[in-house]
Amino acid sequence: MQQTPEKLEIIRPDDFHVHFRDSSMLAAVVPETARHFARAIVMPNLVPPVVSVAQALDYRQRIVSHCDEGFEPLMTLYLTETTTVDELQKAADVDEIKAVKLYPAGATTNSASGVTDVKRVMPLLESMARSGLTLCVHGEVTDPDVDIFDREAVFIDRILEPVRRELPELRIVMEHITTSDGVDFVRSGSANLAATVTPHHLILNRNDLLVGGIRPHYYCLPIVKREKHRVALRKAVTSGDCRFFLGTDSAPHTTETKEAACGCAGVFNASNTMACLAQVFEEEGALQNLEAFCSLNGADFYRLPHNTERLVLQKATKPVSFPSTLAVAGDSEQTVTVFDPGMDIYWTVVDHT
Repeated sequence: MQQTPEKLEIIRPDDFHVHFRDSSMLAAVVPETARHFARAIVMPNLVPPVVSVAQALDYRQRIVSHCDEGFEPLMTLYLTETTTVDELQKAADVDEIKAVKLYPAGATTNSASGVTDVKRVMPLLESMARSGLTLCVHGEVTDPDVDIFDREAVFIDRILEPVRRELPELRIVMEHITTSDGVDFVRSGSANLAATVTPHHLILNRNDLLVGGIRPHYYCLPIVKREKHRVALRKAVTSGDCRFFLGTDSAPHTTETKEAACGCAGVFNASNTMACLAQVFEEEGALQNLEAFCSLNGADFYRLPHNTERLVLQKATKPVSFPSTLAVAGDSEQTVTVFDPGMDIYWTVVDHT
């Protein structure tokens, strides 16, 4: 990484957790990710979900049709209780498929087909442990008796720790961790355990979501937590620890469905993630570790080569602004609201070569 007080050059980053949706939304949001990132792990929670190798490769072709050469979508399968060992073995042999996603049923957008009891999929996890296929986990329980702010910690205790003990060789990424519990759990594990962290969970706490009025564009799942958890996440990602890497969890919904009586969960941040992260790392005095978090750690965990292109960020003397919305392709009245960090950002991406 090359660094001056006003300029930062890093290996072009990857996004190891992104939602693209499909159809007109897909066409709108893919170029936003492809502009700054070389690769992305694409989540499979479409309707219907991406449950087979054939569906994953078809979806990949739809993604590729909306971006220039040089961007590589890396695909995942949606784990269900009817997934077969044969399908997972087939996926492990396909270079374009890198992971399988476990959603607890009802945990987030389009997760109704998810797992109701992890015991029912243990033979599948055993197969993945043998093949080396990565398990990406949405780490929340959905029991109605568990407070929404405690879902991650309870999931670790009830589900993830028993799985880790039974299958220590299984490669697990705990997606979009939001708590000090998640940080401590990852740090307690082996090299087979890692976590992604989003930019918005490094910037927001639950006061930002709720105090002075509900801000629907800050509502996401897992929900933002107390300030002590945000501080723990910042310390983890800026430390250079190779077990933590970037997954934006960029999740587009139309502005209308976010601002509804029952608004959708998701933050769309693909457009300004790298500028926000540079600001966070500068505030923590850790710009020297930005490249590891965004460009190296995730690639190493997924056993991918480091990208050869570079990304250049420039620091301005005054706060910069970003477009507040993105038009949905083919519909000038439909927009996606871009993440507003609610703080001054002085960095912009000026080039990638």
